Amino acid sequence: MELYTSDSSDTDSREQKTIDFGRMNLDVGTLEDHLSSPHKGLLKTSGDIETLLLNHNRLVLLPRMLQQFSNLKVLDLSSNALTQLPEAICQLPLVTLIAKNNLLTNSSLPKSLLSKQLANGHGAAVGTSTLKELNLSGNQLLHFPEQVTELRQLKYLYLGGNKISTISKDIWKMQSLHVLSLGGNLVNEVPEAVGSLSQLQALVLCDNLIENLPMSIARLKNLKSLLLHKNRLKHLPKDIVALKNLTELSLRDNPLVVRFVQDMALKPPTLLELAGRIVKASGQRPGPGDLPRTLAEYLNSANCCVNPNCKGVFFDNRVEHIKFVDFCGKYRVPLLQYLCSSKCIEPEEPSRASSSNASNASSGFMMRKVLLG
Repeated sequence: MELYTSDSSDTDSREQKTIDFGRMNLDVGTLEDHLSSPHKGLLKTSGDIETLLLNHNRLVLLPRMLQQFSNLKVLDLSSNALTQLPEAICQLPLVTLIAKNNLLTNSSLPKSLLSKQLANGHGAAVGTSTLKELNLSGNQLLHFPEQVTELRQLKYLYLGGNKISTISKDIWKMQSLHVLSLGGNLVNEVPEAVGSLSQLQALVLCDNLIENLPMSIARLKNLKSLLLHKNRLKHLPKDIVALKNLTELSLRDNPLVVRFVQDMALKPPTLLELAGRIVKASGQRPGPGDLPRTLAEYLNSANCCVNPNCKGVFFDNRVEHIKFVDFCGKYRVPLLQYLCSSKCIEPEEPSRASSSNASNASSGFMMRKVLLG
């Protein structure tokens, strides 16, 4: 056992008492023995302890003796074999709870993560929480734990490395969130409610099954880091360029970073499409009785090529092209565009970074890292 003190980060610089039982191969029985041992006499009382490190042991359950640490602020339970978090853990005044890399399921968690306190010492119990950081990464969660949305003071939520498929639509209630980490799950949809997290600075959604992002992402004005690599994204919301504070955007291993999603040569246009393009390009306008109604409707369904230098059209056969557009004045992000032909691809403009270093250096919101591969 290591017993040491460190200066607290609080403004009053009070000493923070810590017990480190990490990496001692403890099970529940031996941990209870250690907590009851004379070593504890080195401290005034168990109420002096603010940090308890129990990481990398063999704990399956937690001992009831934890309740005696009435001033515990930090509890690290990572890398054990925990199958249950007891309700009693919610009665501790925790600020940080780390329970990553265990065997926790949704049913393993307390039904409520709020501590129950009597209002003014009497009457009905009122739920409160001091928790600011919760780490449940690397467990066996199948669903987003709805009870975390009660934690209105929570700033850092880590749920990566589980099997979560959906994000709670009540996520908007967590207005204090600075970091939301859900990488390495099975998420296939991001709810619009995520865009209501006005304080969010980091959103980690990498290694999931996401095909689209909601337009509300553009409302995250304080977002600095957006990790989207290893998903199924084919395009980004166009308003994402409005995120002036974004300094890190990871997009590698998504379809949108492939220069051609569909190669025209592998699927040539039909004779009907070629004829339709010629008719539209000629500018001729057949009269009401000149063509069968089905052909007339087909001609009216033509789409204009987005290349401003091309007057062509397309119907069913198109080239899906990733165009890199300016982002925050320095870096470029890929957006999907539809072209009538691979010949309509505009050549990439040479980098203008060397000629605008002075202006870029003065801009505080320039992208520092765009990961595309």
